[in-house]
Amino acid sequence: MTTSLDLVRELAPYQDQPAQLPAAANGKVGMLRLGFERRGDRTILRDLYRQSPLLVQRALYWDEEMPGLPCVMILTTSGGVLQGDRLSMDVDLGPEAQAHLVTQSATKIQEMDANYGTQQQNITLADDAYLEFLPEPVIPFRRSRFVSHTRVRLPASATLLYAEVLQPGRKYYRDGEIFAYDLFSSQLRAERPDGRGLFVEKFVISPGQFPVDRIAMMDRFHVFGNVMLLTDTDRAARVYERTAAPVWDEQTPLASAVSRLPNDAGLVFKVLGQETEPVRAAVRAFCAAAREEVVGCTFPPAFSWR
Repeated sequence: MTTSLDLVRELAPYQDQPAQLPAAANGKVGMLRLGFERRGDRTILRDLYRQSPLLVQRALYWDEEMPGLPCVMILTTSGGVLQGDRLSMDVDLGPEAQAHLVTQSATKIQEMDANYGTQQQNITLADDAYLEFLPEPVIPFRRSRFVSHTRVRLPASATLLYAEVLQPGRKYYRDGEIFAYDLFSSQLRAERPDGRGLFVEKFVISPGQFPVDRIAMMDRFHVFGNVMLLTDTDRAARVYERTAAPVWDEQTPLASAVSRLPNDAGLVFKVLGQETEPVRAAVRAFCAAAREEVVGCTFPPAFSWR
């Protein structure tokens, strides 16, 4: 089975087939379909289809700040993304529906000796819908190759809060795997319901060809956080006023800044750090400010595992 992602230019060097199980074979095509609908004072998970290795069990209502918000955890039965995996997910929110999506743990892009893994995501929001898609960090292992394309369709009245945190690899594994992966490519395309394009952001990282530990790129930083807030201009302006001051913290170290997206689409917030937790904290602070300005509620306290 060939998909549009198999044809992207950066995957051309990795078209060999795994010796164990061919790409896109049974057990390697994961699918999720999630449909949310507003009913009374809460949103329900109205439609659910799942195909291993992707899995969702049920919606939970554990957010005390937003008790009507369904919180859905995306699981994997394979321990990460394997060579030859083809993953796809469709998320659909009806009018005034609200949802919070997370992953069970960090997404591990496993070491590969052939082919690659891909992920296709389609997110559709109706009028006044609100979606938080805040997965755990992505960890690309040595020699891994991964491409992700996300397409978002939403009206100006809807809001999407979408975050990515990319680690440099298994930083403390053996002698370290900092930027030892072959390829990480991520694209997000946003458009209005009539098909009018808002923007496309894409970054392609191939450390073996173009080292990223250089000035004007990652330099001494290892972890990259990227948050998209797609919302109307008034909400975006309020969040911008709260987060506009750039941060350059030499002690942590940490750097962050927020910018406006084209076509009044919203804001993009970017963070660089040497360790994961300061980057996650900065991402969480921005997301909390966004939630407060959009729905008038804050995030509950971060859960402590200690």
